[in-house]
Amino acid sequence: MKLRDYIIRRLILLVPVLIGVSVITFALTRLVGNPAAVYIDERCSQSNACIAAVMERYGFNGVSRTAAWLPVTEAIMMKFPATFELASASMILAVLLGIPLGVVSATRRNRPVDHASRVFALSGVSVPVFWFGLMLKFALYWLPFVYLGSTLLPISGRAGRNMYDVPGASVPAITNFYLVDSVLALSPDGLIDAIAHLLMPALTLSFVTMALITRMMRSSMLEVMNQEYIKTARSKGLSEKVVVKKHARRNAMIPTITVIGLSFGGLLGGAVLTETIFDWPGLGQWSASAITQSDQAAVLGFTLLAAVIYVLANLVVDIVYAYL
Repeated sequence: MKLRDYIIRRLILLVPVLIGVSVITFALTRLVGNPAAVYIDERCSQSNACIAAVMERYGFNGVSRTAAWLPVTEAIMMKFPATFELASASMILAVLLGIPLGVVSATRRNRPVDHASRVFALSGVSVPVFWFGLMLKFALYWLPFVYLGSTLLPISGRAGRNMYDVPGASVPAITNFYLVDSVLALSPDGLIDAIAHLLMPALTLSFVTMALITRMMRSSMLEVMNQEYIKTARSKGLSEKVVVKKHARRNAMIPTITVIGLSFGGLLGGAVLTETIFDWPGLGQWSASAITQSDQAAVLGFTLLAAVIYVLANLVVDIVYAYL
């Protein structure tokens, strides 16, 4: 089967997946009853017109009251750049640190660096992300460079005051991706401010993914290093650096890419807690507010978006396999 036909087939299969997700999510949200019941009394409960008026007023007909009473699609478009920027930065951190750490751990097996790597990986998959975020936030607050409750590494918000998305802002809102907007506006101060606010939430969100990548890369490297073609490469006189870089690491990346792809889709779910802890104005914080306020339209929209991202992440992983 050609790659193009495979991609088309997977995209077609996305339709029944989304239908199933929407049906299940809709059914689960309806189990709690009509959210309009919170706002009506016994007299109104007997009138369909009264109930319809309440649902229209409080945004139960496809309008998200947790995002300035916007239609759900507009609310998602407004919140998506913040979450995508956070998830992308988290994945970049996890890949840049997790893969080398896994390789070093495997090539120096049973040495101190390997033991430290295994402790880190075990901690990463064991510690809840919200606990790690809270501890990191608490530790940063008490560092010596604290000034009036803020630090050189901010522990809340997405940007400094009057920097973005306000009248007279230093950086105009072009794409709503603050890093991109800072570069387009040629604003070094804006870029530094965006990175400073992004670093701690990204580090928190990447912690679990980094640990998973480290564990998978280490186990894959150990398995590959015992293969016959690795022994053949060594017998030919190739240096250990060349053997690891050209032969072992490339083959060990195949299962690791699966973890990376699936983890990127899962970062959207992890962003709910991370964004809430660091007051990051993205989809995660928005969906958490929607759940607590029984905003069914927003919950359904967020769930569908998460399903699309997860399925597309799987598709990208399969496409990458074709070029390895």
